[in-house]
Amino acid sequence: MADAMVMRAQQFINETYAGKLGIPALEVDGKTGWTVMYALTRALQYELGITSLSDSFGPTTLSTLQSKYPKVNASTTPSTRFTKIVQSGLYCKGYNGGGIDGVFSSTVAGSITELMTDMGVAGVFEAGSLAPKVFKGLLTMDAYVVTGDGGADIRTVQQYLNANYVKRQDYFVIPCDGHHSRTVAKSMLLAVQYELGMADGVANGNFGPGTQSGLKQHPVSSGETSTWVRLFSGAMILNQRPNVPFSSSFGSALGSAVNSFQSFAKLPVTGKGDYSTWASLLVSYGDQDRQGQACDGVTKITQARANTLKAAGYKYIGRYLTNPSTTDLPEKAIQIGELQTLADNGLRCFPIYQTFGRDASGFNYTAGNAAAIAAANAADDHGFKDGTRIYFAVDFDAYDYEVTDNVLPHFKGIVDGMAIAGNRYKIGVYGPRNVCIRVSEAGHATASFVSDMSSGFSGNYGYPLPPNWAFDQIVTKTIGSGDGSINIDNNIASGLDTGQGSFNPPVASMPDSLFNQAYYPGLLADVRSYMQSIGFAEDDGKIYTTGQCLETIIARDVAVTNTARAYGMRKALIQTTAFWEFRHYGNEDLVKDAGVWLYHNGYVPDWAKDFPKVDAFRDSSTGVGQMFGRAGVLCWNNSIRSGLVTGTPKDPDKDSDIFSVWDKLRTDNDFALTSVGHAHIWGADGKPGGTAAEQETGIRRPSLDYKESEIYEVLRRYQGYEEPAFTDARKRMPLYYIFEKYNRMMR
Repeated sequence: MADAMVMRAQQFINETYAGKLGIPALEVDGKTGWTVMYALTRALQYELGITSLSDSFGPTTLSTLQSKYPKVNASTTPSTRFTKIVQSGLYCKGYNGGGIDGVFSSTVAGSITELMTDMGVAGVFEAGSLAPKVFKGLLTMDAYVVTGDGGADIRTVQQYLNANYVKRQDYFVIPCDGHHSRTVAKSMLLAVQYELGMADGVANGNFGPGTQSGLKQHPVSSGETSTWVRLFSGAMILNQRPNVPFSSSFGSALGSAVNSFQSFAKLPVTGKGDYSTWASLLVSYGDQDRQGQACDGVTKITQARANTLKAAGYKYIGRYLTNPSTTDLPEKAIQIGELQTLADNGLRCFPIYQTFGRDASGFNYTAGNAAAIAAANAADDHGFKDGTRIYFAVDFDAYDYEVTDNVLPHFKGIVDGMAIAGNRYKIGVYGPRNVCIRVSEAGHATASFVSDMSSGFSGNYGYPLPPNWAFDQIVTKTIGSGDGSINIDNNIASGLDTGQGSFNPPVASMPDSLFNQAYYPGLLADVRSYMQSIGFAEDDGKIYTTGQCLETIIARDVAVTNTARAYGMRKALIQTTAFWEFRHYGNEDLVKDAGVWLYHNGYVPDWAKDFPKVDAFRDSSTGVGQMFGRAGVLCWNNSIRSGLVTGTPKDPDKDSDIFSVWDKLRTDNDFALTSVGHAHIWGADGKPGGTAAEQETGIRRPSLDYKESEIYEVLRRYQGYEEPAFTDARKRMPLYYIFEKYNRMMR
């Protein structure tokens, strides 16, 4: 909703400063936002005589303001413009600026006092005067009243910190909105450092060796009254522990709350504010010297390493179901015989599924759908029993909006994909605290594996430990020696998830077999469900429905199976590509096919052959694989020259050769599906013989142990080297895993 006085503030900025030293004109919409605050900050810098303007109210702005106007009031304001900046800021913060008239009135002074009261600093600075640090707070979007679902108890802690430490060099006014945050967490650490006696310039808000050493000298316990108790109880409140009095006296209520927190966080239950408890309240990883019962790593568990883990007290071992890379960390995925080694030594395993998703772009519904089915297939292959919980990784610092826009849809895809996989496995989430909390609150995960070791992540700073935490990752270390040496991430275990201690026999990597029609109804239901989820209704106006396309491919299963077995690839590569292409066949393709047939049968006039557009009649994507005749020629030529098949290469620029292959692709489904397999080999080889634009760097040819990155790349190369090939390949990945789910049943 537009605010009339904010509109006047925007008009003042435009009329007075727009275009000066790069100050931009604002949209006059009456809405407060960072754009307005940045403009006011630049306007202030301009009035202070600073020539290099910035959106940041940084050290230069603060020091210049301090030296020129250590307090701004009716007696010291240098100009009406200066006062209008103050009045504009007040209106943008929701306070009465007394009009934007340049008069530093009693109303303005009263509003400044009200602002400082809300900040908690009214007793620190002169009433009615604007101190530099308060001015800095005025020109931010920070709130100083409780917002949304913020807590009054948290706001009280925020006001206390402001009141007691705002005059220290590196402490600035923090929000008093009732919400814990990165800024508030750092300010609490600064307060601890100040109480430890650290000088300005030394205290930095980091949980370093000096802070850790100092805290070990300041435990708090029942009956004590001190500033340390006040800070400790404040830290408990910021971590959203219930029924905690914010007090300098350590009474029974605080002792009870401490017992509860220590039990929840799996700390020694002492009822005291000891070092480990302080650490867990102040930083996400807590006391990194704690010995965990769980760990995870990227190294195969051999007998020697199992001995090391047991001797160190570990019980639960996190290992990866797959390794998406073909080169990095060769032992990242579970290795042959490894789970049996764990079982033989009384160790238990909890599986983790991770792809290349290291930023928000890799997370979406279709990727989640593919991840669930791929993870379930891999868990089956390794021998994990039904009911095992798989932790799906979000291994990057996801901002809250990215959780909303990317991560939550991704996990909805995981939930739906796991349903397609038969709901045999439970879903867990690995990631920063905020990710774990929000995914779990959305109902998309039943347990959290928290990446607390990344304490600097915005999703960890200021967020409490998730209620459903199962594993808490706190530090990387190397244990053991010689053959038993192993690098691990040390994790605290809550007991919510104990992994699996016995396993089914692993599924050997065998070639695919013929399709058993008894499984067709299930396959059709899964394919329909997925296609509908990405916008393809069963009958959406295309020439063939989902059911008709799938039936056509399964009806020619002998050709698909023979091709896959002959060249050591998975049937799912051929099935996925053919189904996707055939499902997109529409009336426009029918018209193009007719034009090509007419052209090659002499029905295009000779005079038309002199026009460039005649090339459109020479070739089209046709048949169940929607392959161009020229592409068919090139992929078969590649296989002939590679010795995979016998024959004489054709000329990809000769009309008769193009048409002979094109017509066979159109009319012979066996040939078309076999050609899809050869096209994948050609694509992996880098498309030799193609145009310079078509050719790419060669990769490993399709094989039974293809990694996820290779599957994606070959599917993408079939469609081309520009969009929508990349987007469509991501959408085809879930289909690949659906086909693979059923193909596995026949192996």
